[in-house]
This record gives sequence, structure tokens and C-alpha cells, in this order.
Amino acid sequence: MMAAERAIDRDASEHPDAEGASWVEETTLFGVRFSNLTFDGLCRWLDAQIALKTPAYVVTPNVDHVCRLRHDTEFQQAYAQAALRLPDGVPLIWSARLLGQPLREKLSGSDLVPRLTAYAAEKGYRVFFLGAAEGVAEEAAAKLRETHPDLQVAGCFSPPYGFEQSETHNLEAVRRVCESKADICFVAFGSPKQEIWLLQNAALTEVPAVLAIGAGLDFVAGRVRRAPPWIQRLGCEWVWRLAHEPRRLWRRYLVYDSYFFILLLKEFARRMRKRPETGGNS
Repeated sequence: MMAAERAIDRDASEHPDAEGASWVEETTLFGVRFSNLTFDGLCRWLDAQIALKTPAYVVTPNVDHVCRLRHDTEFQQAYAQAALRLPDGVPLIWSARLLGQPLREKLSGSDLVPRLTAYAAEKGYRVFFLGAAEGVAEEAAAKLRETHPDLQVAGCFSPPYGFEQSETHNLEAVRRVCESKADICFVAFGSPKQEIWLLQNAALTEVPAVLAIGAGLDFVAGRVRRAPPWIQRLGCEWVWRLAHEPRRLWRRYLVYDSYFFILLLKEFARRMRKRPETGGNS
């Protein structure tokens, strides 16, 4: 087991998952403990977590996260203390199937914003939208309210750029979320900023379910156009995003994330070594 995997497992034993996640089945791939849930299972967890009234946060690992977890110790800690780690991305779903450990459903942060707000409207849960550029959270909330008039928006706040480096600004963000008495909070700071912020602040918000959603609010607000469904199903959403934001994303997708293919080959090799020998003695 590599050092990064040992660090993840060690932190997980020191900081066990929230009580509400104790029944969730997990599948370990590439040293990451994925929460193997369907959307219905996630809703079940959400109901239990809100009933518990104890803060917990959810991350959505994708290929970029899997690669980053090999070397970023603070990112490893954020993942170790997350209550759930939901698979984000068709490449991970395909890889899990090829490795004989299928994951039940892709539950990306971008998909969860509209799906969980619909569920929240049905259940009467209060939702807070935190992050993205100024005004985006409000735009996203307004569009979601158009679709789900019963949605209870507990609040919206877009902290200034670099707010996490200022104690005053950071405490202001935490205060707004905490005072909203939200049941669910969507955090859209981008990765790895949002995961590390959750590691340090999720408990202070006192929100039962805080979810890292990346560009989820930008997609809902229409600030960023998402790939068509057929491109998503092909596992090529990253190609779409790269084509639309090449200067920002080329290094991530073409340099850093290419390491995923090495990880996949290593995972295949490790499983082949563990396969029991068959046949008699010659």
C-alpha cells in the first residue's frame, strides 16, 4: 500500500464517519473509500442525518481528486473526515466495473444540486447556497425556486475571493450559514479549496448535510454551459469543459489527470497478483 493510501486509512480510523453514515456500503478503489449508494440511498442518508442534527459533509471524488489524493496531505485529511465520498464521473464508474467492483450510480455535485433541491422542496428542508461568483448563488436559487416553488431557501452568500485567508471574512461566511438554520448547504468554491474549507469549517456551520458541488451553482444559474447529456454518458464531459475553458483547464486534464491511467494499470496489476492460483500441480 502506498504512503498516500496509508495516510487516508489512518485518518479515517482516527476520525470515523458520522453516525448517520454507519450503514453505508463502501468500495475501495485507488485508495479511496467510495460510498456505494444510489440516489435513493443518498436521500435515506440525508433524512437520517437531518434527524440527527449533527454536522457532516459530503465530497464527490472524480478523476482529478483521485490523482490529487496521491500527494496532497491536507486533501487526504479532508477526504478522511467526510461522511460520504460519492463517485463523480463516468470514467470512475467504468473503471470500477472493469475492476469487478461496480459502483451503483454516478452522483456528481453538479447533478445533485437540482436533484437534492427537488427532494428538499418535497420534504420541507431548508437549503443554503454558499460560494461561486457574486450574484451566482442568488441566480441559481431563483431558478430552482421557479422549478420548485416550495423550496425553502435559507440563504445565499458569495464570499469575496480569498476570503478563507482572512479570519474576519471566513467567520462571516460561517456565521451566515450557521444563523440560517439550514438543513442542507451546497458549497461551491471549487476543488481543492471547498474540501479543505469543509475540513476546517463544516462542523462550525452546524448544518447536518454540507455538500461540495464544484461548479454546480454556475451550471444551474446558466453562467457555465454544461455538456449535453449524450456527451456526459460517453464519459467525455471533461473534453467539453476543456474545449470551453482551455487556458484554465488544460494543465489539469492533460497533465495532472493523465496519471489516472497509471493508477488504473496499477490497480489491475494489484488485483491480478491477489487472484488465487487455479489448477493442479504439474
